[in-house]
Amino acid sequence: MSAGAIPGRLLLRPGHEAARRADLLRHLPDGVSPPAIPANALLMPPPVNAHDHGYGIRTLDFGNIDDALEVWIPGLRLRPRTDPYLEALVAFSRLAKTGIGATMHCHNSLNIDRLVEEAGAVMRAARDVGIRLALSCPLLDHDPWAYDGGPQRLRPFLTPADWDELSASIPHYAPPSVQISAADAVAAANTSPLIDIQYGPIGPQWCSNTLLESIAEASAATGRRIHMHLLESPRQRQWLDRRFPQGVVRYLDEIGFLSSRLAVAHGVQLRPDELELLAARGVQLVSNPSANLRLRSGVAPISAVPESGPAFAFGLDGTGFDDDQDLWRELRLAHLLHGGRDVTRTFTPARVFDAAIQVGAKVVNAQGNDDLVLVDYSALIVDSLTDDLDEAEVLLARMTAAHAKGLYVGGQEIMRDGKLTRIDHEGARAELLKQARADLPRLTGERQRVTKLAAATRAYYSGW
Repeated sequence: MSAGAIPGRLLLRPGHEAARRADLLRHLPDGVSPPAIPANALLMPPPVNAHDHGYGIRTLDFGNIDDALEVWIPGLRLRPRTDPYLEALVAFSRLAKTGIGATMHCHNSLNIDRLVEEAGAVMRAARDVGIRLALSCPLLDHDPWAYDGGPQRLRPFLTPADWDELSASIPHYAPPSVQISAADAVAAANTSPLIDIQYGPIGPQWCSNTLLESIAEASAATGRRIHMHLLESPRQRQWLDRRFPQGVVRYLDEIGFLSSRLAVAHGVQLRPDELELLAARGVQLVSNPSANLRLRSGVAPISAVPESGPAFAFGLDGTGFDDDQDLWRELRLAHLLHGGRDVTRTFTPARVFDAAIQVGAKVVNAQGNDDLVLVDYSALIVDSLTDDLDEAEVLLARMTAAHAKGLYVGGQEIMRDGKLTRIDHEGARAELLKQARADLPRLTGERQRVTKLAAATRAYYSGW
């Protein structure tokens, strides 16, 4: 295969068992006994899930069906109240079972008073599973009900009684300094070298200028990374163009927000000049193909990104193509989606794996790690009639989570023979579902309110 298409990969060929065992031992962490090595095993750095939300219970499971992003957001109110540790434990163990050793977790809580406690539970879950974690602490001070004016914009589309009932749940946000201090407190409480704490402004449409400028200053002062949603849907593009006549990306550059410490997720609506500016500032872009298709936001301009950047990675965003959190399938979708129609492919397997492994590691601040995933490559080529297949092409055509058999993170064995070594995933999942079902009586009434809020949201944006 072409050199560098899969960075750091080692194909363990059959017929040379002693050599294969020696090769594997050289790549395994110290003290880890080698598993049974299938013929044609492939040992490689695991791809990184560079943007996610840690959904132990996926959105469809509590009745929030796919829709346009802004109409879908009210349905998040239907998420059952469960133990944040258990929610994260199930989400992270689900990823580890697919051979993913690192994830970006954009925490969902909007209550700054609970952030330190909840983040502590999330970090404990990551430590127990054994994966690397970048934890993006949520920061916002504009309510996500409606752009261009907030909740009051939806009032004409609700009855007075419904407005009175729904408006009682409009949250109040702490000042920027209090929110940033809470994120700093989470970072101060972290003692794990496998965990990185980052500032997480939800998106410029949900942040005041004061908050965005404060985050830029804090990142510059602390060196802490920032992870933010940016220009995901057409409605966000429309609103942000009105709010920032110079363009939101140009505004972010003016306040010192753009730097190599920043990763932006989605970027579906980015224009060529904005891509150039992000590249010039060293910003990383995280693409989420399935989520953007499922929530009708469109296709990010990844295929238009030149070799000069911006560097891009991939993430599942909690809504993978088959709703199974399989990043390998997500890479396949990206590879096909951006393949183009020319006789020569420019969006090559090498770019896909560089994005998923090396750029992904930068997004979660875990560069230079020696993590490994063991792939049952023989199962992928069981009917092959040739020995000279390009492994990267094979992975992008056939690889699924089921072919990941071993996972090693930070010198520890996380999965062996397709089974997690540290966590009872099914037991945790059963307990999480038990907690969620106990909350169903409350959610019965909430569902009626969500239906009204989603209908008002649809009516509001239909007039744009």
